[in-house]
Amino acid sequence: QVQLVESGGGLVQAGGSLRLSCSASGGTFDNYGVGWFRQIPRQEREFVAGIVRSGQNTYYADSVKGRFTVFRDNARTTAFLQMNALTPEDTAVYYCAASRWGGGVGAGAYDAWGQGTQVTVSS
Repeated sequence: QVQLVESGGGLVQAGGSLRLSCSASGGTFDNYGVGWFRQIPRQEREFVAGIVRSGQNTYYADSVKGRFTVFRDNARTTAFLQMNALTPEDTAVYYCAASRWGGGVGAGAYDAWGQGTQVTVSS
């Protein structure tokens, strides 16, 4: 089972950028699809972006299309979420997740999760 650790969160002003990293260990990283989710208190975890095992295909929530980019470096067993043009509505704890079944937009498709990293966007 792969283990995941996110990093790169922080405080940024509206319009700014952050890059989140998801470092994997303990498994064969390129056997897993990777997804990024976010969650704010008292709400369901929300799908943000996903990338297939090879990295050749990606998919996004409508709310982040054109602003966020997901990519991965299988040689470094790391996935990334580049977030541009951030707004206060992007404030959340961001999680990366890995799926032996390739991934998808539902949290139930993923069987390994990181601990989360806080992203706060000030207005």
